[in-house]
Amino acid sequence: MERKIIIEGMMCGHCKAAVEKALSGIEEVKSFSVNLEEKNAVVEVEENIDAKLKETIEEEGYTVIGIE
Repeated sequence: MERKIIIEGMMCGHCKAAVEKALSGIEEVKSFSVNLEEKNAVVEVEENIDAKLKETIEEEGYTVIGIE
């Protein structure tokens, strides 16, 4: 299942790298792509883990506006 996470606060390459590192640490995430310009991340997961995705990204200091 593909989930698109809208992220507020990503402003540079370091921000993108921090979100990528956080997502790579989630076992249920099969693949992901972080887009700095569009301020989002698209992740492929096997099950609905929206709460875990939100919590993990917000622990890095970013705000999750929504998950579609």
